[in-house]
Amino acid sequence: MAFDGLFTGKMLEELEFLVSGRINKITQPDTQTIILTVRANRKNQQLLISAHPNFARIHLTENKAPNPFEPPMFLRVLRKHLEGGIVKAFSQKGNDRIIRMDIDNTDEIGDPVKRRLFIELMGKHSNVILTDHDNRILDSMKHLTPNTNAARTIMPGFTYEEPPTAKKKNPYELETISDLLEAHPVRRQLQNLLEGFSPLAIDELLAADDDIDQAFRKFMQRAEDVTPVYYNQGPKEYFYFMPLETLGEPVKTFDTLSALVDDYFNERGDRERIKSRSIDLSRHISQLLQKDRKKLAKLINELEETDSMEDTRLFGELITANMYQLKSGMSEFEAFNYYTNEHVTIPLNPRKSPAENAQYYYKQYNKLKTRKVHAASQIEETKREIDYLENLEGQLSYITYDDIEGMREELMAQGLLRKRQKHRNKAANKITLEKYRSSDGIEILVGKNNLQNDYLTHKVARKDYTWFHTKDIPGSHVVIMSKEPSDQDLMDAALLAAYYSKAGQSATVPVDYTLIKHVHKPSGAKPGFVTYTDQSTIFVDPDKASVDKMRVK
Repeated sequence: MAFDGLFTGKMLEELEFLVSGRINKITQPDTQTIILTVRANRKNQQLLISAHPNFARIHLTENKAPNPFEPPMFLRVLRKHLEGGIVKAFSQKGNDRIIRMDIDNTDEIGDPVKRRLFIELMGKHSNVILTDHDNRILDSMKHLTPNTNAARTIMPGFTYEEPPTAKKKNPYELETISDLLEAHPVRRQLQNLLEGFSPLAIDELLAADDDIDQAFRKFMQRAEDVTPVYYNQGPKEYFYFMPLETLGEPVKTFDTLSALVDDYFNERGDRERIKSRSIDLSRHISQLLQKDRKKLAKLINELEETDSMEDTRLFGELITANMYQLKSGMSEFEAFNYYTNEHVTIPLNPRKSPAENAQYYYKQYNKLKTRKVHAASQIEETKREIDYLENLEGQLSYITYDDIEGMREELMAQGLLRKRQKHRNKAANKITLEKYRSSDGIEILVGKNNLQNDYLTHKVARKDYTWFHTKDIPGSHVVIMSKEPSDQDLMDAALLAAYYSKAGQSATVPVDYTLIKHVHKPSGAKPGFVTYTDQSTIFVDPDKASVDKMRVK
């Protein structure tokens, strides 16, 4: 990506129509994001501002973000000082990623006041700071105390100071740059010289012409026109406000910069929010898996040790049969094995009598016999728990933000997570299913976690509906809500089952399907576990674009 100073300037030009708009509402969906609802052009516009270390940005958004039940302190301060205010101006510090938003409002007694919102989009140092007209800080998203930051203090009551940055040149104030550069390496010198230029922009500038001044002029001339573009270069993705010849043809173009950034960060932002909220669950499930795998290896080793069980029984039997030949103090005895017609050497404890040696082998036999039954039972139970936990681990890759609490409650119910002292989250009891529509217009429902899977398969679906699940791979339950699905319906549902499985990023995924009446949940089985018969198998390639196309919004 490249939300650099150049991109910031173009974004502010796009947001200029918000000037004179009224701030009607402010929300803070997470600790690093605020959304200002501004009434402009006779429509409510959602201005998203993020100080996330990896996703810092400002743009308009169409997405509805959750609103926390208890507003954080920073949100309360913003609402007090900015709600009802009029946006007077946006300004950028040079060509840097520092934005100032001026707002006119009235205080509690109706007197006019001026407020400023400083938005610093600077990676891990990103911040949003509210000040009065004298730049006295009222509050900030992230506080910087004198003990944690020697460069400046960001705390209520202190005067706002701009972050210390390298002294670079604003490219819009330059005609030529050759006289400011020395010999090679030019690339690093350009990065240290030009304010707001990302490495992506530097590469594009250098490719424009062999003459550095001509290249600079060509780049700045091209930068006057805005065409939002998105590139996918294998594992790396980029977006910019204009096409980049160094990256070839863009994968996609957008009408506005906000639409581009919103599309790019939407899924990434959701994944980040989910990851931050579920990181303890992910760690706990990994620890349980590691523990169970060690336990399984130990049980298998114990089961292998019982292979000598029959030898111990035979030794006890042969000692008893030859008791008259044995004497105390013997360390071994050679006996005739009448089962194989061969002689065997039996180790003896010289400090025990012949009868005690026989009793020792009988006791060992009984111990191994009991261990074999116990180990075999424990191995099966441990394997089932590993399958269950691997299924949960797979669900974490596509679980939604609202489903995390449900998974937490499920683990508590299974005794795999300690119950919290506070009351159960009532929202976790509400089960909602993902809805999709096939190419032929038939509704398809998908369970994203085990509770949803059970609810869909055993409560919602009818016996004559078709059920889907990846073959021998943890994944979601998928049901076509129709008695007579077409071949295309089957393919679409299979694609959803493959996408929402542990093999969601693989190719040629096998998906089983059968009627609901052939799907059964064994007594005492863990949530989401079923057995099924009379199935057929389809091989599909999971495709995100096709899944998004079927999603019912």
